Amino acid sequence: MKTILVLSPHPDFAEGVRTSLNSEQYRVIHRLNVEEAEPLIVHGLATACILDADLMGVESVWVIERLRRRDARTPIIAYTETTQSDWEEEAFLRGVTHILTKPVRHRLLNSVLERLVNPPAGLRPPGVPFGFPVPLPRAVVPPAEVARSVNALQTLDVLRDFSSILTHSLDAEAMLKQFLQFLREILSVNRVAIFLNRPCSPLTEVLSPEDARRLRVVAAIGISSGLLEHFELSLDSGLGAQISRLGRILRRDSDETRMDAEAQKEFELLGAQVAVPIPSRDAIVGVAVFDGRITGEPLVNVELELIFHLLEQVGLALRNIWLHDQLAGNHEMLANVLRELSSACIVVGRDLKVLHANKAARRHFGRKNERTGGLEFSDLPQLLGGKIYQVLKTGAALEPFRFEPENSPGTVYSVSVVPFQRGNSAVPGSVLLTADDLTQGEQLRKLEVEAANLRLVRTMADRMAHEIGNAMVPISTHQQLLGEKFGDPEFRASLDQALSDGVKRVSRLINQMRFLAHEGHIEQESFPIGKLILEAYQEAARQQPVEGAQLKFDNTGQPVIVTGDRAALKHALSEIMLNALQANLKQPQIDVRLESADTKGRPALTIEVLDTGSGFSPESVQKVTSPFYTTRNVGLGLGLAVSRKIIETHNGKLEIIPSPSGFVRVSLPVHTPMN
Repeated sequence: MKTILVLSPHPDFAEGVRTSLNSEQYRVIHRLNVEEAEPLIVHGLATACILDADLMGVESVWVIERLRRRDARTPIIAYTETTQSDWEEEAFLRGVTHILTKPVRHRLLNSVLERLVNPPAGLRPPGVPFGFPVPLPRAVVPPAEVARSVNALQTLDVLRDFSSILTHSLDAEAMLKQFLQFLREILSVNRVAIFLNRPCSPLTEVLSPEDARRLRVVAAIGISSGLLEHFELSLDSGLGAQISRLGRILRRDSDETRMDAEAQKEFELLGAQVAVPIPSRDAIVGVAVFDGRITGEPLVNVELELIFHLLEQVGLALRNIWLHDQLAGNHEMLANVLRELSSACIVVGRDLKVLHANKAARRHFGRKNERTGGLEFSDLPQLLGGKIYQVLKTGAALEPFRFEPENSPGTVYSVSVVPFQRGNSAVPGSVLLTADDLTQGEQLRKLEVEAANLRLVRTMADRMAHEIGNAMVPISTHQQLLGEKFGDPEFRASLDQALSDGVKRVSRLINQMRFLAHEGHIEQESFPIGKLILEAYQEAARQQPVEGAQLKFDNTGQPVIVTGDRAALKHALSEIMLNALQANLKQPQIDVRLESADTKGRPALTIEVLDTGSGFSPESVQKVTSPFYTTRNVGLGLGLAVSRKIIETHNGKLEIIPSPSGFVRVSLPVHTPMN
């Protein structure tokens, strides 16, 4: 799309040009005079310029001269009410391309623009692409071309001088002071002040929302330091708010400033005439206020535009400086954290040079006679050095491993080695080794295990003494009366019952201890599970004789064969059924169900034991198979714990199911699947 610049004091004329042109092909920009259109003219942004001129007056010729002084290439189409040959000749000599009479004619204007934009190939100089106007011959306006060359040299000088501030590229305050001196040299500015909204660092300061929006002075020329010491701008009011909202240069006599009393007051206090934003791509990082030249003349648009672009680069430099400061602060914080860690941290580069070693690393692996306190790769134990070299070559991290130094018996470390990759490179640039001293932790763990074992032995002794004592009380009582009442048949029957109960209780306790202590190999034999369930129920009934006890179990189907230790499995099932009988002594009924199952492609058997008790709560499910856990006043609380161990030894599983009634499920592998 081509840009057409219309210079006219009458908006109706510009609107007539706009309606005469195709909006999809041409973009029409209207300006009242040359000064307003100066940015467009200087940078050659217009494809053509249409001038509403009265060629009967000298003023129009001056306008053409000013246009050509700023831009010697853009075609100029002059519109006038009437024409005279003398004035037309003067206009052509000054650089006008075409002279047309009003009113604007649609076809004529489009034809002229088409010839200017896309002339015939034979008339187009080589090297000028289509879509751009053909430049006028050098002989027409040689002074302008010479001026353009001079301006180019001056621009190079400005760029050369501007690069001098890069010597302070990591010091924002020094860079800005040098930049202000540079502006004074090339533009002779009288007074300048730069206000910045520097972001706070969470590592060093925490600002309130109001303070975070303030702009503080960091550099100034020609303004009293006493005034600036107590003067700030804000992004919420005055000049800061106007600059943040508009994003462009703000003059003291502009409409926005006249409507803002706070901005007027700030301009007056600073003795400034112009406020220029300091952009940083996506935000405004500050405001620079200017007065004028030291000669008292104001800064013109071209100079302010140059200042704006220079400040734009300064804003990017400031952001880079702040990012550098933030990275440096983060690096310092990370170094402090690593230095104070109790774990040894060592970073080794590809050249096997130790890049970082904290205090713990130097304490554990440094040489005792090292005067500087540094750590070298040769100081590391040979095993650790070999692991680091392996990771540097392969780029693969190592799993944490135990390390016990030969020269320090009893010392144990947990060591991990992790590579640091650089971008997409498969070879790591460095390696991080971390070593945690587990010596004290290992000692504490051993002490805790010993203490736990002692508590367990104490609990076992207390429970066993209580259980054996309960079994011995009836026997001891009858032994004391044996001499006096031996001839009494009733006494002998009571003695027989006491001896029977005591033997059963002690025998059960012995079996529990034997199966609990048994480890390793189990007896292997094959047997039908149905018969074993009946025997286990009979054993449970002998341990807890209850009137009206019933077993509901269908054992008429094809036998299911199980392989394992028959005596151990019988004891496990009897303990489960004994627990079921004790769950409800008033209505002791047990329901046993057998179901086939498949566990990971292998046939298995599920035995479900249900009783008429109150069942297991969700809390008791987690504890009921733990040793010495019981809800009754008698017994050791080892029954289900022993059963779980026996079943797990046979590669099975014992599950306590929370339900309104007692529900225990046993899963066992079978020799042959059920049919």
